[in-house]
Amino acid sequence: MHVPDGFIDAPVSVAAGVFAVGAVAVSLRGARRELDERTAPLAGLVAAFIFAVQMLNFPVAAGTSGHLMGGALAAILVGPCTAVLCLSVVLLLQGIFFADGGLTALGVNITVMGVVTVVVAYGVFRLLTGLLPRTRRSATASAFVAALVSVPAAAAAFTLLYWIGGTTDIPIGKVFTAMVGVHVLIGIGEAIITALTVGAVLAVRPDLVHGVQGGLAAPLKLRVDGELVDAPAATRDTEPAPARRSTRGFWITGLVSAFLLAGFVSFYASANPDGLERVAGDQGFDEKVEEHGAADSPLADYGVGDIENARLSGGLAGVIGVSATVVVGTGVFWVVRRRKEEPGDAPRDRDHENA
Repeated sequence: MHVPDGFIDAPVSVAAGVFAVGAVAVSLRGARRELDERTAPLAGLVAAFIFAVQMLNFPVAAGTSGHLMGGALAAILVGPCTAVLCLSVVLLLQGIFFADGGLTALGVNITVMGVVTVVVAYGVFRLLTGLLPRTRRSATASAFVAALVSVPAAAAAFTLLYWIGGTTDIPIGKVFTAMVGVHVLIGIGEAIITALTVGAVLAVRPDLVHGVQGGLAAPLKLRVDGELVDAPAATRDTEPAPARRSTRGFWITGLVSAFLLAGFVSFYASANPDGLERVAGDQGFDEKVEEHGAADSPLADYGVGDIENARLSGGLAGVIGVSATVVVGTGVFWVVRRRKEEPGDAPRDRDHENA
């Protein structure tokens, strides 16, 4: 749902930009509470993984495709404030280097894809995990529902902005119905990807999933007449917190997966227009699209300009994008984490000097 330049007028684009800057500023402060020496590099990995998976457009219906937005996935894995920063890094790099999402519409895209999806998804996830038993199955199901709801919520948010500052005069009811309708279908794909990813991480490293901090309930099994049955609720214990383990292997595995998705699997992504492009074409406001300010970028449209082989060009662009995202993202989160430590560093330095 990358909004191009020309869909939203200048005043609303500026207002959305101001809102996005405010949201990023608040998230920078909030991320200091969410990040530590382990999660800072993992947040960069999450940003890179979202970049890679966003290249994998999947078909939905009637010649339309969709791709992961990633707000739910990022919020559940690394926390809502860090998730806003993850999506902002991805959208910024996509807009500047890959001509994906307008430059004047960057604030709109961060607001719709990087704030609305995160807030809605994390709210739904926390609500459901608070009501359901604290098990991996419940957490995975909650992630599915949260991701599913977040996508049409983003579509509704875009429709609201278009109603206020759209550059064409068309019935907003038609835009709303079309946008929400197609993005419900896209949301199913988002929900499947999010649930599979969250479920996989929960299976191997539940301690790295921010959304289930505090542990998951582990049903105690008793053997009765040779069969395993659930113990009564009163005798169940909370799963002990796992010992602090290195994240290096997990980080390497995740990065290799991102490289494979962006560098190889992306070649087989659907070429159909995504939900916003399809609605814009059907409703007639695609004519307002303006030429992208980064259209001359050597990586525009996710290809390397001087390479004629489409498979090689797209794969190399994907690898470059993942590399840039993990470097920039990890750098940003490392700086945020270091700023978190500054208040506690000063006393230690003074003690050292006195010694």
